[in-house]
Amino acid sequence: MRAVIRRDGKLVVDQMAAPTPAPGQLLAKSLVCGICGSDLHMLDHYDHMIDLTERLGGISQMRKGADTVFGHEFCCEVLESSGGFKAGDVVVSLPVLLSASGGDSIGLSSNTPGAFAETLVLSEMLTLKVPNGLAPEHAALTEPLAVGVHAVEKGMLKGDEAPLVVGCGPVGLAVIAALRLKNIRPIVAADFSPKRRELAVKMGADIVVDPAQEDP
Repeated sequence: MRAVIRRDGKLVVDQMAAPTPAPGQLLAKSLVCGICGSDLHMLDHYDHMIDLTERLGGISQMRKGADTVFGHEFCCEVLESSGGFKAGDVVVSLPVLLSASGGDSIGLSSNTPGAFAETLVLSEMLTLKVPNGLAPEHAALTEPLAVGVHAVEKGMLKGDEAPLVVGCGPVGLAVIAALRLKNIRPIVAADFSPKRRELAVKMGADIVVDPAQEDP
């Protein structure tokens, strides 16, 4: 299969072996995949991130000198499944591949290619069918949106707070949307970018601040 591969500090399009699903996994065709800020960061600071992870006591799933296929914000079409999915189903998934040996990060691992490849394997139990005919390019936003929703849930807000969202990139906008759904207001958003401040208003921010002009 073809894939966009990080190799020697650059992105190249090349052929690689197609993955084979193990029990509890399905094979899917990549339809749409977003470019996360972490993909850009890993492209330029790959070895540094491996060293940092190890210094912090973690175990990096990336290996220096190894090919790595990024892509963890995806929407896919099922090709093969032995579980509750059928070929042709359009799905999203938590970007973690479960196996008998544990879990691996899809798209941030030298062992498990992400959706910048033509096909990838997903964990059956972590995969969801896309409902209501939602377009794949919209469904691919599920992962970053989930990060924002998760952040608001972890905040355990009681409803009488005035939350400040610093930075209105995709995850910041997802946080604003999640706060709005919970009706926790007023929502204050701060970003240097005029375009991002405009998007914050569209997503439901009540007060938008340019940090270059005033203190949020």
